[in-house]
Amino acid sequence: MQKIAPAVRKETKRVLCITAIGVVIMFAVFAGLHFAMPGKVPFDYRVILGGLGGGCIAVLNFFMMGLTVQKITSMEDEGMARQQMKASYSRRMLLQILWMIAAIAAPCFQFVAGLVPLLFPSLGLKLLTVTGKLNT
Repeated sequence: MQKIAPAVRKETKRVLCITAIGVVIMFAVFAGLHFAMPGKVPFDYRVILGGLGGGCIAVLNFFMMGLTVQKITSMEDEGMARQQMKASYSRRMLLQILWMIAAIAAPCFQFVAGLVPLLFPSLGLKLLTVTGKLNT
């Protein structure tokens, strides 16, 4: 197991915070919509499980990408580095697709609550960049 670089640790913590905030906001939206339309929008354990599962997958995806970037920056063979990055991308996409299937198919998850958190890291980082809180 390789040592986790401080930059990977720092950015993963940032993404964890962004995702957690996004999930909490999503829960609040679900609760508000459920209050307004209780027959149409659920707010039960399935929403909570979906949101937590989706949030974990989103953060794990980012962390795995960070570890891959950390690994390939020390490689001298550009072709091998490119191959490692492609393999990492494929594994991370497979992980997300398997989660999407589980979130949609398993009755213990509310599928929207399980899928929406996958968008939070990207949206949050873009928002931080636009507002000047994060330098690219």
